[in-house]
Amino acid sequence: MNRILSLVRRCVEDYEMIAPNDRVAVGVSGGKDSLVLLTALAKLREFYPIPFEVEAITLDMGHADGRPGMDFSPVARYCEELGVPYTLIPSEIHHIIFDVRKEKNPCSMCAKMRRGALHNAMKERGITKIALGHHYDDAVETLFMSLIFEGRLSCFQPVTWLDRMGITQIRPMLYCGEKLVAHTAQRLELPVVENPCPANGNTKRQEIKELIYELNGRYPGLKSRAFGAMQRLPLPAWGPVEHRRRPLPEELGD
Repeated sequence: MNRILSLVRRCVEDYEMIAPNDRVAVGVSGGKDSLVLLTALAKLREFYPIPFEVEAITLDMGHADGRPGMDFSPVARYCEELGVPYTLIPSEIHHIIFDVRKEKNPCSMCAKMRRGALHNAMKERGITKIALGHHYDDAVETLFMSLIFEGRLSCFQPVTWLDRMGITQIRPMLYCGEKLVAHTAQRLELPVVENPCPANGNTKRQEIKELIYELNGRYPGLKSRAFGAMQRLPLPAWGPVEHRRRPLPEELGD
């Protein structure tokens, strides 16, 4: 966990993600990424020189066709152990997408509906900053997806201001590789909740993940070079604050 904490703290400082007395909501899906992020921020608040609070919000996607939904009670108990307020929001997003609309490509609409529900829940609670569990591999995969499927160089940003909602999104785990995150979740025995989504593991992102794995084996260091490219032009939002030093490839949690 110390390695994760070190990388998260550095990312937070590089992109000035947290301001004094922030209330930071963590979008906890029940997966390994969001649970590791929640753990890291809960521990970081104990010694970070800038005081901030952490809350956890889970959006229950509901269930469809009589299939059981996800059991988040272990997550609720874990939040209690961390001393983090926990909110579970019910929804029927799963039912709407798969049973009502029968979407063939459900991921985009699902993401939009989840964001809307989370943002509304935050507004109701007076929270204006949310931490998302995207990590180093997610960023590289998104860059490749944008290039291959859209013909442009694009990726989500470390810090995103949503002016219409008055919400700031931060991604403190961008220096943490997926293998490091998975190992940490396993070693800490975090209460990961299995995702019953029919599209899980059968998406364009999974195709790109497999492609990058193959390319990185053939051309070692490809992922770190792609990540470094995002911190330079043409994605200026990825450049850390000028007085900070960009992480070297070997320093990233690859």
